[in-house]
Amino acid sequence: MVNHQYIERHTQQVRDEALHGDAVVRALYSAAPERAQWLTAIASSQWVSDSLAFISYDRLLGSRVTGMKGFLQRAALDLAECVEPPANLDTAQKIFERQIRFWECRPLPDDSTTAVCPADSRVLVGSLADSSLLFIKEKFFNCAELLSADRSRWLNAFAGGDFAVFRLTPEKYHYVHVPAAGLVQDFYEVRGRYHSCNPGALVSLVAPHAKNRRVITIMQTDVAGGTGIGLVAIIEVVALMVGQIVERYSEEKYDAPRRLESGMFLRRGQPKSLFRPGSSTVILLFQPERVRFADDLIRNRFRRDATSRFSLGFDQSIVETDVAVRSLLAFRQPNERNSV
Repeated sequence: MVNHQYIERHTQQVRDEALHGDAVVRALYSAAPERAQWLTAIASSQWVSDSLAFISYDRLLGSRVTGMKGFLQRAALDLAECVEPPANLDTAQKIFERQIRFWECRPLPDDSTTAVCPADSRVLVGSLADSSLLFIKEKFFNCAELLSADRSRWLNAFAGGDFAVFRLTPEKYHYVHVPAAGLVQDFYEVRGRYHSCNPGALVSLVAPHAKNRRVITIMQTDVAGGTGIGLVAIIEVVALMVGQIVERYSEEKYDAPRRLESGMFLRRGQPKSLFRPGSSTVILLFQPERVRFADDLIRNRFRRDATSRFSLGFDQSIVETDVAVRSLLAFRQPNERNSV
């Protein structure tokens, strides 16, 4: 299997990604056809996911055995930005669930009409409209499956719209922040599997994100104090070794966390939830013609000087950009439309 590379946003340099557990994922998701079905069924079960998470994160010895301890050390994490003193972060689980002084080290764009990245992650931007330059065939996800067929109102609202897929790797800060200000219109969970978010696994499977367990938040931003970009869907997707999505929205830093409810107003850039633990994915959906993605994210997606497994899987240049939570994702389109 070829290496996987991405673009570092602040330098625009090509970087190699060290994929934790890559050999195991390749074995599970590149199996011979006669073995693939039962192997992937076992690998994506909740029991296997929970067991691996317990070994890798809950026990210091286990994190040594699985290589997670060494992986986190090689990742050169900046623990100085954490709320807790670095000396207190003495297990993989504590490192994984760390809180950071985001109000200092992850500043929001001044323009309140922009959407921001919900996580420290690697992002791909795209479109559901086949007439768009950013169109990607439904390989990452099938929109109807992703949102669930019994939510037809939302399927119609986002048809032909735009999307951004944020892939969180194990060493990343794993809080998800609110990408735009607005009111919660709907909040629900869809049951599913625990497939890996490794690029090799994503290329091997068809629409894996729509098969995994996920929590979905629909926001209306066309309200007083909102960002004004129409409806926004936030889809938080579990993955291998990610057994929980803990909703803990906070108005001030991480204080007094609350579970989301319909009608609740969410402020742009505030903590929304925590993945516990492992790698995982957040997908944002936008209505047609409501946002314009940042120019660098669009340019980077088509760069040919990076070796991306996604490019091989889709037969077109598809390259991720490494982004910081609360950094610029998209601008509000000037020709605003009323949301559905």
